[in-house]
Amino acid sequence: MAGLFAALGVWQVKRLSWKLDLIERVEARLNAAPVAAPAPEAFSPADEYRRVRLDGHFLNDRETLVQAVTELGGGFWVLTPLATDAGLTVLVNRGFVPPERRDPASRAAGLIEGPASVVGLLRLTEPGGGFLRHNDPGGDRWYSRDVAAIAAARGLDRLVVVAPYFVDADATPVPGGAPVGGLTVVRFANNHLVYALTWFALAGMCVAAAVFLWRRPARTRGTPAP
Repeated sequence: MAGLFAALGVWQVKRLSWKLDLIERVEARLNAAPVAAPAPEAFSPADEYRRVRLDGHFLNDRETLVQAVTELGGGFWVLTPLATDAGLTVLVNRGFVPPERRDPASRAAGLIEGPASVVGLLRLTEPGGGFLRHNDPGGDRWYSRDVAAIAAARGLDRLVVVAPYFVDADATPVPGGAPVGGLTVVRFANNHLVYALTWFALAGMCVAAAVFLWRRPARTRGTPAP
Protein backbone atom coordinates (compact mmCIF):
# COMPACT_ATOMS: atom_id res chain seq x y z
CA MET A 1 0.00 0.00 0.00
CA ALA A 2 2.87 2.36 0.78
CA GLY A 3 4.35 1.71 -2.66
CA LEU A 4 0.98 2.29 -4.34
CA PHE A 5 0.37 5.57 -2.50
CA ALA A 6 3.91 6.74 -3.24
CA ALA A 7 3.42 5.96 -6.93
CA LEU A 8 0.20 7.99 -6.93
CA GLY A 9 2.07 10.86 -5.29
CA VAL A 10 4.75 10.77 -7.99
CA TRP A 11 2.01 10.72 -10.65
CA GLN A 12 0.44 13.85 -9.14
CA VAL A 13 3.84 15.58 -9.14
CA LYS A 14 4.08 14.85 -12.87
CA ARG A 15 0.52 16.13 -13.34
CA LEU A 16 1.49 19.30 -11.48
CA SER A 17 4.40 19.88 -13.86
CA TRP A 18 2.09 19.31 -16.85
CA LYS A 19 -0.56 21.69 -15.47
CA LEU A 20 1.95 24.47 -14.76
CA ASP A 21 3.33 24.10 -18.29
CA LEU A 22 -0.23 24.25 -19.70
CA ILE A 23 -1.04 27.41 -17.73
CA GLU A 24 2.20 29.04 -18.88
CA ARG A 25 1.49 28.20 -22.54
CA VAL A 26 -2.10 29.46 -22.36
CA GLU A 27 -1.06 32.71 -20.68
CA ALA A 28 1.52 33.24 -23.44
CA ARG A 29 -1.22 32.79 -26.05
CA LEU A 30 -3.56 35.19 -24.26
CA ASN A 31 -0.91 37.92 -24.35
CA ALA A 32 0.36 37.26 -27.87
CA ALA A 33 -0.48 39.31 -30.94
CA PRO A 34 -3.44 37.90 -32.90
CA VAL A 35 -2.70 35.65 -35.85
CA ALA A 36 -4.80 34.51 -38.79
CA ALA A 37 -7.36 31.85 -37.91
CA PRO A 38 -6.13 28.41 -39.03
CA ALA A 39 -7.65 26.55 -41.95
CA PRO A 40 -9.48 23.32 -41.01
CA GLU A 41 -6.63 21.12 -42.25
CA ALA A 42 -4.10 23.08 -40.19
CA PHE A 43 -6.20 23.24 -37.02
CA SER A 44 -5.12 21.39 -33.88
CA PRO A 45 -6.80 21.23 -30.46
CA ALA A 46 -3.52 22.64 -29.14
CA ASP A 47 -4.59 25.96 -30.75
CA GLU A 48 -7.23 26.53 -28.07
CA TYR A 49 -7.09 30.01 -26.49
CA ARG A 50 -4.86 31.30 -29.27
CA ARG A 51 -5.66 34.89 -30.20
CA VAL A 52 -6.83 35.09 -33.79
CA ARG A 53 -8.07 37.75 -36.19
CA LEU A 54 -10.91 37.33 -38.67
CA ASP A 55 -11.85 39.65 -41.53
CA GLY A 56 -15.04 39.21 -43.52
CA HIS A 57 -18.75 39.86 -43.08
CA PHE A 58 -21.35 38.55 -40.65
CA LEU A 59 -24.26 36.35 -41.70
CA ASN A 60 -26.65 37.99 -39.26
CA ASP A 61 -29.69 36.09 -40.50
CA ARG A 62 -28.11 32.82 -39.29
CA GLU A 63 -27.23 33.74 -35.72
CA THR A 64 -27.82 31.26 -32.89
CA LEU A 65 -28.53 31.92 -29.23
CA VAL A 66 -26.91 29.58 -26.70
CA GLN A 67 -27.98 29.70 -23.06
CA ALA A 68 -25.27 31.08 -20.80
CA VAL A 69 -24.55 32.12 -17.23
CA THR A 70 -21.90 34.83 -16.92
CA GLU A 71 -20.68 37.45 -14.47
CA LEU A 72 -23.43 39.64 -15.94
CA GLY A 73 -26.11 37.09 -15.05
CA GLY A 74 -28.13 34.60 -17.05
CA GLY A 75 -28.90 35.04 -20.71
CA PHE A 76 -27.48 33.96 -24.04
CA TRP A 77 -24.31 33.84 -26.10
CA VAL A 78 -24.85 35.25 -29.58
CA LEU A 79 -23.13 33.03 -32.14
CA THR A 80 -23.01 34.54 -35.61
CA PRO A 81 -21.28 32.99 -38.63
CA LEU A 82 -18.61 35.19 -40.17
CA ALA A 83 -17.75 34.53 -43.82
CA THR A 84 -14.06 35.35 -43.96
CA ASP A 85 -12.19 36.87 -46.87
CA ALA A 86 -10.17 33.63 -46.99
CA GLY A 87 -13.26 31.62 -47.95
CA LEU A 88 -13.79 30.05 -44.52
CA THR A 89 -16.89 30.49 -42.36
CA VAL A 90 -16.27 30.70 -38.61
CA LEU A 91 -18.84 30.78 -35.84
CA VAL A 92 -18.12 33.86 -33.75
CA ASN A 93 -19.37 34.12 -30.20
CA ARG A 94 -19.97 37.85 -30.33
CA GLY A 95 -20.78 37.98 -26.64
CA PHE A 96 -23.54 37.95 -24.07
CA VAL A 97 -27.07 39.39 -24.13
CA PRO A 98 -29.67 39.28 -21.32
CA PRO A 99 -33.05 37.65 -22.01
CA GLU A 100 -34.72 40.97 -22.80
CA ARG A 101 -32.31 41.51 -25.70
CA ARG A 102 -32.43 38.09 -27.27
CA ASP A 103 -34.52 39.47 -30.15
CA PRO A 104 -32.14 40.85 -32.81
CA ALA A 105 -34.53 43.78 -33.32
CA SER A 106 -33.71 44.95 -29.77
CA ARG A 107 -30.01 45.31 -30.71
CA ALA A 108 -30.29 46.30 -34.36
CA ALA A 109 -27.30 48.66 -34.09
CA GLY A 110 -25.05 45.69 -33.30
CA LEU A 111 -26.02 43.76 -36.43
CA ILE A 112 -23.00 44.88 -38.39
CA GLU A 113 -23.50 44.91 -42.14
CA GLY A 114 -20.59 45.02 -44.57
CA PRO A 115 -16.90 44.42 -43.80
CA ALA A 116 -16.13 43.43 -40.22
CA SER A 117 -13.03 42.48 -38.25
CA VAL A 118 -12.99 40.33 -35.13
CA VAL A 119 -10.18 39.61 -32.69
CA GLY A 120 -10.79 36.87 -30.17
CA LEU A 121 -9.83 33.54 -28.66
CA LEU A 122 -10.02 30.29 -30.59
CA ARG A 123 -12.18 27.81 -28.69
CA LEU A 124 -12.94 24.12 -29.10
CA THR A 125 -16.41 22.93 -30.01
CA GLU A 126 -18.71 21.82 -27.18
CA PRO A 127 -20.69 18.88 -28.57
CA GLY A 128 -23.86 17.46 -27.06
CA GLY A 129 -25.17 20.10 -24.73
CA GLY A 130 -24.88 21.25 -21.14
CA PHE A 131 -25.16 19.48 -17.80
CA LEU A 132 -28.23 17.20 -17.96
CA ARG A 133 -29.53 19.18 -20.95
CA HIS A 134 -29.06 18.12 -24.54
CA ASN A 135 -29.10 20.51 -27.47
CA ASP A 136 -32.40 20.47 -29.35
CA PRO A 137 -31.70 21.67 -32.91
CA GLY A 138 -35.30 21.04 -33.96
CA GLY A 139 -36.63 23.26 -31.21
CA ASP A 140 -33.76 25.74 -31.61
CA ARG A 141 -32.73 25.31 -27.99
CA TRP A 142 -29.00 25.30 -27.42
CA TYR A 143 -27.09 24.69 -24.20
CA SER A 144 -23.56 24.41 -25.61
CA ARG A 145 -21.59 25.83 -28.50
CA ASP A 146 -21.65 22.74 -30.68
CA VAL A 147 -20.09 23.91 -33.93
CA ALA A 148 -21.07 20.97 -36.14
CA ALA A 149 -24.68 20.83 -34.90
CA ILE A 150 -25.20 24.60 -35.20
CA ALA A 151 -23.65 24.68 -38.68
CA ALA A 152 -25.96 21.86 -39.77
CA ALA A 153 -29.03 23.50 -38.24
CA ARG A 154 -28.27 26.76 -40.05
CA GLY A 155 -27.43 25.03 -43.33
CA LEU A 156 -23.86 26.30 -43.33
CA ASP A 157 -22.27 22.90 -43.87
CA ARG A 158 -24.03 22.54 -47.22
CA LEU A 159 -22.89 25.90 -48.56
CA VAL A 160 -19.37 26.66 -47.33
CA VAL A 161 -16.34 25.28 -45.53
CA VAL A 162 -17.00 25.70 -41.80
CA ALA A 163 -14.17 25.90 -39.27
CA PRO A 164 -14.29 23.07 -36.68
CA TYR A 165 -13.88 25.62 -33.88
CA PHE A 166 -15.49 28.88 -32.80
CA VAL A 167 -14.03 32.20 -31.71
CA ASP A 168 -14.89 34.16 -28.57
CA ALA A 169 -14.83 37.84 -29.53
CA ASP A 170 -12.84 40.18 -27.32
CA ALA A 171 -14.22 43.16 -25.38
CA THR A 172 -14.19 45.57 -28.34
CA PRO A 173 -17.43 47.57 -27.88
CA VAL A 174 -20.30 46.70 -30.20
CA PRO A 175 -22.57 49.45 -31.53
CA GLY A 176 -25.60 49.69 -29.29
CA GLY A 177 -23.78 47.97 -26.42
CA ALA A 178 -24.89 44.42 -27.21
CA PRO A 179 -23.68 41.73 -27.37
CA VAL A 180 -20.99 42.16 -24.70
CA GLY A 181 -17.78 40.34 -25.60
CA GLY A 182 -14.61 39.61 -23.69
CA LEU A 183 -16.28 37.42 -21.05
CA THR A 184 -14.25 34.27 -21.67
CA VAL A 185 -13.25 32.66 -18.37
CA VAL A 186 -9.80 31.08 -18.53
CA ARG A 187 -9.28 29.16 -15.34
CA PHE A 188 -7.59 25.82 -14.70
CA ALA A 189 -8.06 23.90 -11.46
CA ASN A 190 -4.64 23.12 -10.01
CA ASN A 191 -4.88 20.96 -6.89
CA HIS A 192 -2.17 18.51 -7.86
CA LEU A 193 0.26 19.59 -5.12
CA VAL A 194 -2.38 18.99 -2.44
CA TYR A 195 -3.17 15.60 -3.95
CA ALA A 196 0.54 14.69 -4.08
CA LEU A 197 1.09 15.62 -0.44
CA THR A 198 -1.97 13.60 0.53
CA TRP A 199 -0.74 10.47 -1.26
CA PHE A 200 2.76 10.83 0.20
CA ALA A 201 1.29 11.29 3.68
CA LEU A 202 -0.76 8.10 3.27
CA ALA A 203 2.37 6.27 2.11
CA GLY A 204 4.21 7.49 5.20
CA MET A 205 1.36 6.39 7.46
CA CYS A 206 1.44 2.92 5.88
CA VAL A 207 5.19 2.63 6.51
CA ALA A 208 4.75 3.78 10.12
CA ALA A 209 1.93 1.28 10.66
CA ALA A 210 4.03 -1.54 9.16
CA VAL A 211 6.98 -0.72 11.44
CA PHE A 212 4.69 -0.62 14.46
CA LEU A 213 3.18 -4.02 13.64
CA TRP A 214 6.61 -5.51 12.89
CA ARG A 215 8.08 -4.35 16.20
CA ARG A 216 5.08 -5.16 18.36
CA PRO A 217 5.73 -8.96 18.66
CA ALA A 218 9.31 -8.29 19.76
CA ARG A 219 8.07 -6.22 22.68
CA THR A 220 5.47 -8.77 23.74
CA ARG A 221 7.46 -11.97 23.09
CA GLY A 222 8.65 -12.33 26.73
CA THR A 223 5.30 -11.46 28.28
CA PRO A 224 3.96 -14.49 30.17
CA ALA A 225 0.60 -15.82 29.10
CA PRO A 226 -2.23 -15.01 31.53
